Amino acid sequence: MTLRAYMAGMDSRHPERTLDLLEPDFRFLIALPGREVTGTSREDFAAYIAGRNPVDRAHEILRHSRDGDVETVYGVVTEGGRYTGSFLSAAVISPGGLLARYQSFFTTSFELVDWARPDDRSRV
Repeated sequence: MTLRAYMAGMDSRHPERTLDLLEPDFRFLIALPGREVTGTSREDFAAYIAGRNPVDRAHEILRHSRDGDVETVYGVVTEGGRYTGSFLSAAVISPGGLLARYQSFFTTSFELVDWARPDDRSRV
């Protein structure tokens, strides 16, 4: 699943390597609380990556699916092991297996799927 590889790359020490997973005319929308980041090329996404703060961030995928050329994932984001929010992301995968289009919605105020935090395994 291409989105899993993308998320793992974004969480790595070298998120710029995720550019290898993108078509040259990659289009994206990343909706964050209070702002949206958009672009129409691999270069625009490189600029987005360069502007991110380096933190110990992890995307934990809780659900995933694929229907034809569309992949979706739902999960939570942690920074330094602490929950910061949840995301729902989708991508169109090109015939070559690369991300052609991507949209992601991140929220700090709602969990669609309950997540058992490491400090509270009673929730599920």
